[in-house]
Amino acid sequence: MGETTVKSLDSRTTPSSSPIAADEGRFARLRGRTPRRPTLWFEVVLIAVSYWLYSLTRNAVPEQKAQALKNADWIWKTEQSLGLAFEHAVNHAVNSVTWLIVSMNYYYATLHFIVTIGVLAWLYRGHPGRYAAFRTVLFATTGVALVGYYLFPLAPPRLMNGQDFVDTVLVHHTWGSMASGNLKHVSNQYAAMPSMHIGWSLWCGLTIFLLARAPWAKILGLLYPAATLVVIVSTANHFWLDAAGGMLCLSFGFAVSYFWYGSRPHRLPKLVEPVGVVERGGPAPVARADRERDEAEQVGSGK
Repeated sequence: MGETTVKSLDSRTTPSSSPIAADEGRFARLRGRTPRRPTLWFEVVLIAVSYWLYSLTRNAVPEQKAQALKNADWIWKTEQSLGLAFEHAVNHAVNSVTWLIVSMNYYYATLHFIVTIGVLAWLYRGHPGRYAAFRTVLFATTGVALVGYYLFPLAPPRLMNGQDFVDTVLVHHTWGSMASGNLKHVSNQYAAMPSMHIGWSLWCGLTIFLLARAPWAKILGLLYPAATLVVIVSTANHFWLDAAGGMLCLSFGFAVSYFWYGSRPHRLPKLVEPVGVVERGGPAPVARADRERDEAEQVGSGK
């Protein structure tokens, strides 16, 4: 009788005998992909080609000038109805300080790329196990922005009719912006919604805040997107609602990454384990990383 009881318990608790458990296992394998060590040449080519395709697609979207100006008027009236139409005042106030607005023009033209590439390089070197997940966030964010450019063409404040916004790049003869001067003929002028200056800078800031150890680095991470918001408004390249659109796109990017990897990017293992280290039937790398982090926090808190 004792043996019969043991066999009954074994058969009842064996995972393979439960179709529900089997289905959950398949779903977990689909969502919990094991991070792999990134390859430098592949990542460089992937980023270069992806940005080229993004720029090509963005600039191929019909400009629809009349509709873009109409949408800009609607955005401006909406902000006025909310009592938050502060872009004009900020644009003129900052433009009156020459050294400040010139610095912002160069900030707008350069840091958008420099900081983003720098954070990607930092992830690649210091957090290879999390690199692909964070890169997926960035790519998904940028990809969904193209939908916004197509569905909602929008003129930036500096191109609005009758609102007296200052195009600070033209007035101060600074270089580097694809939105003004001679370069405006090779860039879609009416793709202001959503703002990828905010989408990318917030991605950089959150990545640094979540992964950096030094408090000063975390603070700088949070200040970067805040400063970018001030810059895009001061230079009349975006409404603040464009920034809200960029934040929504970033939220979508994090959702895509979470579904693909089955975990938030910063909860993935920092380093990539060699193939074959995880025993068959053992905990997945994501689950083990979460458990180890929880144990470390408990040790640090004295529990």
